[in-house]
Amino acid sequence: MTADERRLRVLLSEGGSTSARQAITVLGLAGHHVEICDPSPVCLGRFSRFVRAFHRCPPLRRDPAGYLGFVEDLLARRGFDVLLPIHEQGLVFARAHDRVAALTGVALPSFASYRTALAKAGFSRLLDALGLPQPETRIVASERELRDAARPPCIVKSSVGTASRGVWRVPDRGALDPVVQELRAVNGLADELLVQAFVAGPIEHAQAVFDHGELLALHVYRQMAAGAGGGPARKCSIRRDDVRADVAAIGAALHWHGALSFDYIQPADARPLYIDCNPRLVEPMSAQLAGLDLVDLLLRLSLGERPGTIGPSREGAHSHLGMQALLGCALRGGSRRDVMREHSRLILRQPPYAGSAEELTPVRHDWLSAVPLTATAVILLAAPNRASTLAAKGWGEHLLDADTIARIDRGFERCS
Repeated sequence: MTADERRLRVLLSEGGSTSARQAITVLGLAGHHVEICDPSPVCLGRFSRFVRAFHRCPPLRRDPAGYLGFVEDLLARRGFDVLLPIHEQGLVFARAHDRVAALTGVALPSFASYRTALAKAGFSRLLDALGLPQPETRIVASERELRDAARPPCIVKSSVGTASRGVWRVPDRGALDPVVQELRAVNGLADELLVQAFVAGPIEHAQAVFDHGELLALHVYRQMAAGAGGGPARKCSIRRDDVRADVAAIGAALHWHGALSFDYIQPADARPLYIDCNPRLVEPMSAQLAGLDLVDLLLRLSLGERPGTIGPSREGAHSHLGMQALLGCALRGGSRRDVMREHSRLILRQPPYAGSAEELTPVRHDWLSAVPLTATAVILLAAPNRASTLAAKGWGEHLLDADTIARIDRGFERCS
């Protein structure tokens, strides 16, 4: 029996990210039984009528072994059909793949491939090996090398980072010193850094699903407006055949199995310049609204099916994330009046939200999702300067840092 012929018991690896929240909606509307685990008792995913159970787990960042053991115990006790590694927790499960796969269905590449895609330096080297374009890039491993390589305007990136964590724009020489100081404070100079030339152009995103290196499906959208952390607050689906060919080459080189997502700059009349890779499915609702169910593909792969190649998603599907739009407005220096206007445009579906679908808090389908959206609006209307604090809540202990990755690299001994 296939994934689309029965209701599955699905465990999400976390519930705090926008990607997890959107996956919950897709799974819930399809009738699947959804449970989540997360270290935060008030994570975003808890505010959904589709979540049947919440399990508070050890924080991945501080205790990857404890997190893995918790999930293994959960899988053994509650009999899930599929584990969906919706965020960076996939690295833990790839490291202990045989143990996890013995308990449930899961779609993951090899640990070595996951590490290559996760590390910004590893992805940059892969692009070079494949002859695929990226902004002019230097990989450095010390403060001296960083200062020598930085030619403003440029971008400095730490080895690991999500939602623009560990990414700094350096418009002039004076802006480099604060970056170095921040890196010193978090021991960020102990690992490789990327220094990339700044390139102007629209940001676009590609989401792919692979079956052991074979590209099954691709969704591409353009970022129409930025929200908190630089991520998209408004999107429009598009078609890019050149990106499809590039993504297929990357997935084949990594023999990727599961979801893989990319960010790139699209200069005018030029090839796309790839700037980031995420070894996971990022915010799947845009594809869903454009007629491509990437979550279902992942479920089918997790169950050992061979779904076959699927055609491109529909162009011109507009969508938005209301919370991100409000946070982005406030973070750009918006006043209470600016936030109120943005909120009114969202509620009344006035331009630029006319004809656009809500991705993150689909109140019409899931009334509980109104709670975080309303809370965000109320807080920002009272104090727009709290936007950075609210945005930072999405970068919690369900994510990785360099120390966590080093511990995962060393592997895990099975507890007796």
